[in-house]
Amino acid sequence: MPIIEVKNLTKVYDYYKKQPGLIASIKSLFKREKLFTEAVKAINFNIDEGELVGFLGPNGAGKTTTLKMLSGILHPSSGEATVLGFTPHKRQKEYQKQFALVMGQKNQLWWDLPAMESFILNKEIYEVSESDFKHNLDELVELLDIKDILDIQVRKLSLGQRMKCELVAALLHRPKILFLDEPTIGLDVVAQKNIRDFIKKYNKEKKTTIILTSHYMDDIRELCKRVVIIDHGKIIYDGLLDDLIKRYAPQKILKVTFNGQGITKKEAEIFGKVAKYNQYEIELEVGRDEVKDVAKNILSSEFPVDDIMIDEVDIDEVIRKIFKEEHQ
Repeated sequence: MPIIEVKNLTKVYDYYKKQPGLIASIKSLFKREKLFTEAVKAINFNIDEGELVGFLGPNGAGKTTTLKMLSGILHPSSGEATVLGFTPHKRQKEYQKQFALVMGQKNQLWWDLPAMESFILNKEIYEVSESDFKHNLDELVELLDIKDILDIQVRKLSLGQRMKCELVAALLHRPKILFLDEPTIGLDVVAQKNIRDFIKKYNKEKKTTIILTSHYMDDIRELCKRVVIIDHGKIIYDGLLDDLIKRYAPQKILKVTFNGQGITKKEAEIFGKVAKYNQYEIELEVGRDEVKDVAKNILSSEFPVDDIMIDEVDIDEVIRKIFKEEHQ
């Protein structure tokens, strides 16, 4: 049974049109033009317990608005959402104890205090027992390797260290559902990998249901089997990541490097469509069913092959193709 059910969920924001200039500002005191924008447009999806789902889309697509409705921060304009059997916008205490929301661009930790002080505060807010608090904290601190920074002021921590502490604060009460909104934004590649490794391990061990939004395709590729893609408030794809790649990228990339005199472009075109070329390195776009045969032909050819690698089309490119099709 799904533990997150979304049916025709819609969020409409209203705002007032503002003309520039002093006179226009004075006029607006007496009469203003009210406008509306649909951030989320009647979306539907279900998520089962323990799933780790990537929620993708460009800026302004409706990702964060959806997460805020599922966490009860925003009240939907229409439609309904149930999470763990609760209606999020009712903000029942029983529900608030069972989920966590981590936003990469928002802090929940007290800036001028050590992270440990925020952890203790969360313990009281979520009414975590002393024994559970100690057990959960010790486990998370070990998993994220942050024992040495617990008593340092948050403002003195690096961005990667702060994000690790944000995750600890969010998971101390052992939520059944975790909403992650751009958790690796702004982090260097090492910090990103550390956060990804933790999320993957935590999801596997605790069976916590996770919805992840990210603009870093490495996050999605390494963590998510299923993706939901939203654009202009509408869901345009919901399914397995592998199926998405096969559907929109029916070919693979064959990367070949050469020694000696290299290879001419005309010679390279014998093997397939040349996507990138220089004398000593080429990239071929080859149909999935033909990759092995083409690689075998290259290796058995007279050309001085140094190395050959088979790779998937970059997910960024796949996503761009989907958006392009939607707007044609």
